[in-house]
Amino acid sequence: MQQFIDTYDFAGKKAIVRVDFNVPLNEKMEITDDTRIRAAIPTLKKVLEKGGALIIMSHLGRPKGVTEKFSLKHILGRVQELLGAPVKFADDCQAADEQVAALKMGEVLVLENLRFYAEEEGKPRGEFATDEEKKAAKAVVKENQKAFVKKLASYADCYINDAFGTAHRAHASTALIAEYFPNDKMFGYVMEGEIKAIDHVLKTPEHPVTAIVGGAKVSSKITIIEKLFDAVDNMIIGGGMVYTFKKAQGGKIGRSLCEDDQMQLALDTLKKAEEKGVKIYLSKEVVIADDFSNDANTKICLNTEIPDEWEGMDAAPSTLAMWEEVLMNSKTILWNGPVGVFEIPAFAKGTNRIAEILAKATAENGAFTLVGGGDSVAAVTQMGYADKVSYVSTGGGAMLEYLEGKELPGIAAIRK
Repeated sequence: MQQFIDTYDFAGKKAIVRVDFNVPLNEKMEITDDTRIRAAIPTLKKVLEKGGALIIMSHLGRPKGVTEKFSLKHILGRVQELLGAPVKFADDCQAADEQVAALKMGEVLVLENLRFYAEEEGKPRGEFATDEEKKAAKAVVKENQKAFVKKLASYADCYINDAFGTAHRAHASTALIAEYFPNDKMFGYVMEGEIKAIDHVLKTPEHPVTAIVGGAKVSSKITIIEKLFDAVDNMIIGGGMVYTFKKAQGGKIGRSLCEDDQMQLALDTLKKAEEKGVKIYLSKEVVIADDFSNDANTKICLNTEIPDEWEGMDAAPSTLAMWEEVLMNSKTILWNGPVGVFEIPAFAKGTNRIAEILAKATAENGAFTLVGGGDSVAAVTQMGYADKVSYVSTGGGAMLEYLEGKELPGIAAIRK
C-alpha cells in the first residue's frame, strides 16, 4: 500500500531515502551545480521534522567499481549545510549495520555510492570472451542482487523514492527495494511534483496546449512527438531534426544534420499531425554557418535554401517571433530539447529566447510551463528563469519515457 509523505508517521522510524545526488564536480571535487541536492531537501527535512532518522542513498556518475572521484563523501558538506543537521557517512553501503543501529532520531547517515556495486544496476562488469560467459556473469549478479537489496532494506522501517531522474531504471534502489516495504513506501516531494506536472500536461491541461520539441535527431524524439499528438494543439519542432523534415519535403539543407533513413518517417509524422488536427511549426528561417564553431561566418536564410557548404545552427529571429506568437496564445506549454546548437554560445540564442518567452508566458498569461531535458533546463537556469516557469523537471530520460506513456519501474514499484 502506497503511503504519502505528508500524512505518514515518521516518529521513531528510520527512513531509507533514494535521492538523486548525481551532481557535477570539478577537478577539486567541488560541486558546480547543487540543484538536485536542493530539490531533495524538503523531503529529507520532512522526515527529520516528524521525528524520524534519515538513511540517504544515491549514485554519483558511472563508476565501474570503487572510484575515489565518485565517492559521495565529496558532497557531504553541502548536504549538511542545506539540511542544517550533522551528516554521518558509511563508506560501504553494504556494511553499515553498526552505524545504522547507532543512528538516533533526528540524525542523518549517507551511504556510499550505490553504483560501486554491480548489483545496483544488475549488470555484470568487464569484458567477456563469449556470450555464454556474459550470460553466466549476469546470472551471478542477478542472484547477488537479492542479498544486496535485502541488506539495504534491513536498515530501515520505511522507504521513500525521491529520485525521478532514475525512475526509468529497474535498479535495486529504485524498484526492487520497495517490495520489502509493502505498507511503508512512498514518493518524496520531487517524485510527487514530477508526476503531477507531467500528468497535468498529458491528462488535464488547459488549452491551447503547445509542445516545443527540440534536439538533433528525429529518431530519438519520434515516439514522444507522436504520443504528444493526443494531448497538444500545436507543436514547435526545432533543432537539428528540422533538416530531416525539410530534406524529406525536397528542400536544400547543405551540410545540415540529416537522418536520411528517417525521411519517410518524418513525412508520415507530418501527415499524422494533420489527421489529428495538430498544427506543426518548423523553423522557417534559420541561422546558418560555414563551420561548426563559435567564430564561424554566419548568415540567415530559409531552411530549404541552405548553400552546399553551410549548415543550419539555430532558429532565426523571424522564426522565434512566429513561435512567440503561438506560445503567448497558449495556456499549457511543454518544452524538451534545444532549438539550436546550444553548446556553442553563438548558436544558443534561440534556445535562450525560448526560455525567456516561457517565463513571459507564465508571468503575463498564467500559462502552465513545464521544462525538461538537459539543455532546456540549462537554458532556463542560466537565464535565471528556473523559478519563473511553472515546473523544471529533474529527470531528462525519465521525463521522456513517462511522456511516451511507458510505465517507469521506480513509479510502478511504489504504486504496486
